Amino acid sequence: MSTALHVLPSRQAANVTSSVTYCEPPESLLIQQFDIAYFAKNESVSFNISAASVQANVNVTANLLLNVYGIRAVNLTLDLCNIFGGALCPLPMYNFTGSDSISLPKSLGVQDKIPSIAFAIPDLEGVAQLVLTEVGTGKVKACVQATLSNGWSTHQTPVEWVTGSIALTTLLVSIWQSLSPEAILPFRLIDLLFLYQTIASTSLLSLNYPSAYRAFTLNFAWAVGLFSTSPASSFQPSIDRMRHLTGGNLANATSASAVGLVNRKLSPYNLIGSITQVLPLRRRTADFSTTWTKYLFSDLPTFFRSVLASATQGTDVQTVTTSSSNVLQAGIPIYVNTLHIATANAFMTVFLCSLILLVCALAVFILAFMAILVLERFWRHRHKCNTSLKSTYLSFAQGWGIRLILFIFLPVTVFSFYQWTLKDSWLSTLLSVIAFLVLLIAVLYPTFLILRFAHRQGADALFKDKEQLASKGPLYSHYRIPRFHFFMPLLVATFLKAILIAFVKGSGESQIILMVILEGFTVMSYLIFRPHSTRGGDVFSTFLSIIRLVCNGLMIAFVERLNVAPIPRTVIGLVLVAIFSLTILITYINLVINSGIGQLWKRRHSSPSAQSSTNVSIVEKGDGILGHSSSSGHIRQKPPVPTQIERQGP
Repeated sequence: MSTALHVLPSRQAANVTSSVTYCEPPESLLIQQFDIAYFAKNESVSFNISAASVQANVNVTANLLLNVYGIRAVNLTLDLCNIFGGALCPLPMYNFTGSDSISLPKSLGVQDKIPSIAFAIPDLEGVAQLVLTEVGTGKVKACVQATLSNGWSTHQTPVEWVTGSIALTTLLVSIWQSLSPEAILPFRLIDLLFLYQTIASTSLLSLNYPSAYRAFTLNFAWAVGLFSTSPASSFQPSIDRMRHLTGGNLANATSASAVGLVNRKLSPYNLIGSITQVLPLRRRTADFSTTWTKYLFSDLPTFFRSVLASATQGTDVQTVTTSSSNVLQAGIPIYVNTLHIATANAFMTVFLCSLILLVCALAVFILAFMAILVLERFWRHRHKCNTSLKSTYLSFAQGWGIRLILFIFLPVTVFSFYQWTLKDSWLSTLLSVIAFLVLLIAVLYPTFLILRFAHRQGADALFKDKEQLASKGPLYSHYRIPRFHFFMPLLVATFLKAILIAFVKGSGESQIILMVILEGFTVMSYLIFRPHSTRGGDVFSTFLSIIRLVCNGLMIAFVERLNVAPIPRTVIGLVLVAIFSLTILITYINLVINSGIGQLWKRRHSSPSAQSSTNVSIVEKGDGILGHSSSSGHIRQKPPVPTQIERQGP
């Protein structure tokens, strides 16, 4: 089955099919291809249809339902005996194919029934349903549903590349700046990545998200280790084979659009009650020329019931009913399958992507360590001094290892927990347990060392000992001395989010309420304790936490039980898109401010005497992390960390 999305000319109002499924098991009609595009400018329909009728002597009426944002814009019943010169009465046992464009009769009034917003709003929530009902018995002989698209979407591949490129650029600058323990940019890098992950994770709850918001969050799926692969890639099929060889029996991802498998009560279907319910309406007769009959049908005398078994083989046409096992429920199933990742493959995808990231980071660390050894040997031979760049670099690498663990902590924890609820492949479950335990140790062990060091030597020593700052500073060094332990409740909050997403998936209402409570406590903790060493740091972190609280509060409208109408839900979804987009822009501005560009600008426009004074002050401050281990007079030792007032921010 093909449901190719036509490439629409710019600024041309049109709706096309984006997915096709059976809404009842097929009896009389088999669909191989169902591509339809409606153009509002000239009220024409372009179609490319390939179907087959496999039952003899069946007289049917056709009910066409067009649902746009829960509004039944079109609901008409056609008597097939009165169109195409009676060629469809009874349904001929033919394989009929056709592709062309026709103008719809003015008598149908389609233009007046389709709202203009359907051609402009991104990620249109529109569904066309065709039900063939046998005359006399009222039995449904065929039911086909097709989702509609206007070519606009909030999910854009360039956005993924831009956000990823900015994160990568920030990473490279942060690595250089982290040579100084007072650098702010490395912490803003973590804030940026956490913001990306927050946006993606908000779409993992069991809520009825509007299509526009869900599509927007897909732009940041890479931040939680979910990457969409091409159909030719062997990545997901390899995971499928591994699962099935180790006891997995859950379904693989579909190569077609996953929207066709979404629960019909959720967006974009917004259907309440029986999906095959046909309302009694006055019948409409379309005035089509009989010349289309000759074009559409080609006689295949040997085409009988036996085709039913073979016609569906190798196709992606699936039957989706309220009792089907292939229905995608709200939360992680819809999110990951939209990326063509099977629900049971979600953890393995995140695990393998995280493993690849860790291996790449380890390779970079090892290569840099080898370069440090060569440099240290050359330095000792050349200057006859006893430097210890090796131990300094190990502390530096440990600090970046902690940052890497912080980055993968949320996605690995969420999908590890979720894997435990699936009861699928024993190997996937085993790997999820190992991954979670290793990650837990990687977080708890540095925390234990920090608390033990502070208990033995005092909290002040954490900020004076440069080895501690370099190796474990990413957890605490941006906080005030009395609040050095503030990172622990934030880790606990992240852990609780993972629990809510994975283990409370049966109730979206409970998930979002607990999320709001959790974010409320986070906001209050920032306002009460003011943990950061600078006012700018407190303001920025409080701002991000308030944004999370507000957005989670708005998502209460997505609770399925509240039955909020599709249009208000879509408006709220677009508001969330605007809020998160503005937050990302503000974060980018903050990154620029803390990247050192402002200082370079001031230095460029300052007087030579001022530059000389600045250079002298820099020399007097020492050489940052790489200067703490020197025992020779050739390298100046850095004095204790400046007071809180002297630290820069935000």
